[in-house]
Amino acid sequence: MQNLTIFPTKDAFIAGAAEFMAAQAAEALAARGRWTVALAGGGTPQPIYTRLAEAGYARRIDWPRVHLFFCDERCVPPDDSRSNYRMAREALLDHVALPPENVHRIAGEADPALAALAYEQEIRRLFRSVALPAFDLICLGLGDNGHTASLFPGTASLREQARWIVPQYVEVMESWRVTMTAPLINAARHVTFFVEGAGKAEMLQRVLHGPFDPDVLPAQMIQPVNGQLHWLVDAAAGGDR
Repeated sequence: MQNLTIFPTKDAFIAGAAEFMAAQAAEALAARGRWTVALAGGGTPQPIYTRLAEAGYARRIDWPRVHLFFCDERCVPPDDSRSNYRMAREALLDHVALPPENVHRIAGEADPALAALAYEQEIRRLFRSVALPAFDLICLGLGDNGHTASLFPGTASLREQARWIVPQYVEVMESWRVTMTAPLINAARHVTFFVEGAGKAEMLQRVLHGPFDPDVLPAQMIQPVNGQLHWLVDAAAGGDR
């Protein structure tokens, strides 16, 4: 099931996305006693996480019962300015009562293959499952080339069916990444894309309404098997679509 919500302004988008996340947390905590969420990196979600850390939203979430993961990570140390973990820490984690042991970061400073294997094992331990686990919420962004997480056009990670987490060298970025695979993302109860800005409007249209070509537009691979897919976008990105 797919849902598209277009917010009239950037601030409404940020507030609406924070509200969405807080509501998702409340629903999961009431139903299952914990909230398992994987965060997206990049510039678009940063102000959403900052808003979520504000008292009005943060007090609505029972943070000690939250387990926080990351969809992908650049292979850099955790204090590097390019680190998704660092962005999330500065925007959100430093400001809420989330126990350190409940923050599951990808070891971007380690060998990419070993970091991917260790992260998959950590997910398996938390969910106590050999089958694909169902995260309560996985948050994603949309790149201007159609990528999401670190699933980039034409890369081997797009064809992965067995692994949950893989290392991937991204030629256009000249760097290594560690990323969730499409099967893991598609097992989630809820998956949401955060898309903001006029620069994403054409790509959003292609992903949502263009021919299905996931090798060129990896975001099209994200189709939850038993969950719901949400697109939260601002008017500049979504227009009247």
